[in-house]
Amino acid sequence: MEPQQKFSDSELLNRASIKKPFPFGIYVHWPFCLSKCPYCDFFSKVQKNAGQDDLIKQYLDDLDYYAEFTGHKTVTSIFFGGGTPSLLKPQNIEKILNTVARNWKLSSDIEISLEANPNTHTPTLFSELKQAGINRLSLGVQSLCDKELKFLGRTHTSAQALYALEEVCRLFDNASADLIYALPGQDEKKWQQNLERLLNFPLKHLSLYLLTIEEKTVFAKKGIKPMAEEQAAEFYQMATLTAADKGFGQYEVSNYAQPGFACRHNLLYWQGDDYLGIGQGAHGRLTLPEGIYAQTFPRILEKLTSVERAEELVLMGLRLTAGISKKQFRRCCGLDLDSFINRSALCELQKNRLLTETAHTLKATRQGFLLLNYLIEKLCS
Repeated sequence: MEPQQKFSDSELLNRASIKKPFPFGIYVHWPFCLSKCPYCDFFSKVQKNAGQDDLIKQYLDDLDYYAEFTGHKTVTSIFFGGGTPSLLKPQNIEKILNTVARNWKLSSDIEISLEANPNTHTPTLFSELKQAGINRLSLGVQSLCDKELKFLGRTHTSAQALYALEEVCRLFDNASADLIYALPGQDEKKWQQNLERLLNFPLKHLSLYLLTIEEKTVFAKKGIKPMAEEQAAEFYQMATLTAADKGFGQYEVSNYAQPGFACRHNLLYWQGDDYLGIGQGAHGRLTLPEGIYAQTFPRILEKLTSVERAEELVLMGLRLTAGISKKQFRRCCGLDLDSFINRSALCELQKNRLLTETAHTLKATRQGFLLLNYLIEKLCS
């Protein structure tokens, strides 16, 4: 069944679209977790009592270092990710935010996000995070079924998740939650009930992730097999319909928002804008007078060719329902999208109703969203 799009792309993005011509974000990576989830392939370390003082000093020093040549930019978003950034002491978050404010101008409507787990072990943590300056909180619920949570290696229960959702929605006007679906043997009806239960909360944003078995993860080593692609596609279509019925429009392949509440920081990645990465495991993209650079820890800048950057922009931009803006593409890499992509492949993909093109944009269709890797490979060949 084809989901009905209830919202235009402009409605979904209108609050997230920055008035200033060149948005700039800062990503802060806290790599430590209390335990490693068996599906996770992000850079993280299991360390229950990670000392923070020395690392925070390094973070502050790195911010000062990068401000020397990016300090003219206006910061429009800050995102604390991980790992488990809710393990950071609120006073250390405040130190980071104060250092950012000292080095850069902040937009008047800056978005400051943090990812948190439901079992914080600190009853007042969510309120302390808000006091520290966080104004958007993303809760890693992943499931509201205890059996599924155990399979996913999560350390919280459904009861803890429900309590955390109540607290987060009470404290934050802009609250988001994550769910993982298409688990092996998962029942579609139970998945829909799980999603509807979550949608009873006054959230502004949802991230719904298809479970994939990545190399070198615990699941891969155990030989866990993913759900069959056709069945997973049915789960995906159903999730999109259910979210739309509750007022959430899809603006990216895995992300849904109430109109105007698309995640501003993540849009930097998908739209090709600049961002700085702080902390081990973080990376950034910086446009400097000498060219475009991939920025990684520790203080490494590697110049990208226009073609390398163009390939990244295709990879990221097709994830958006709004697709790739040809004007933005040229601004971010200096190349014309029309001449960069494989035109014969594009014609074939259009005939198969996987892509649509206008004078201003190139985007995947609903069917194309299910085959993004294939589309990107064909267009960049």
